[in-house]
Amino acid sequence: MSSIEFQQHLLSLQRPLYYFALGLTKDRDDAQDLLQESLLRALTNRDRFRENTNFKAWLYTIMRNTFINGHRRAKRTQAVMDNVERERTTIKRVQTPATAESTIVRSEIERSLERLDPAFREPFTMHHEGFKYHEIAEHLNIPIGTVKSRIHQARQRLMTMLSDKHLAN
Repeated sequence: MSSIEFQQHLLSLQRPLYYFALGLTKDRDDAQDLLQESLLRALTNRDRFRENTNFKAWLYTIMRNTFINGHRRAKRTQAVMDNVERERTTIKRVQTPATAESTIVRSEIERSLERLDPAFREPFTMHHEGFKYHEIAEHLNIPIGTVKSRIHQARQRLMTMLSDKHLAN
């Protein structure tokens, strides 16, 4: 098969390949990326195509393998990122030995936090534990702007409570 015939066959199968990619990825942009990657691989490996074999099946196999390899790569990347996140969490939990002064300050903060209205305390605590604004909003079923406002107000109220304690001492 000449180079021109090869490219013409490739172009004639572009639409069915796109729909196959769409079936694999379930996303239009990802399907377009998969199609482009598969066509590039077919062009790059043109010399591996055997005459008198099913060209369409050869292309579908390239696309399927490209999809599977990308999926495996994404899973490995996700596993590495999960491991990094677990390590970060572990590192956050490691604490330096507490001094008497830090223990007193911590207990003052905890008492002040308990005195906060739950509407402010819960978003503030969740944010402090590492939740993102949109996660807090979903969990509490409130708008994201309300989450940001309540966290800000909680900080202000805590600072006021804690500065009042230090002024009283």
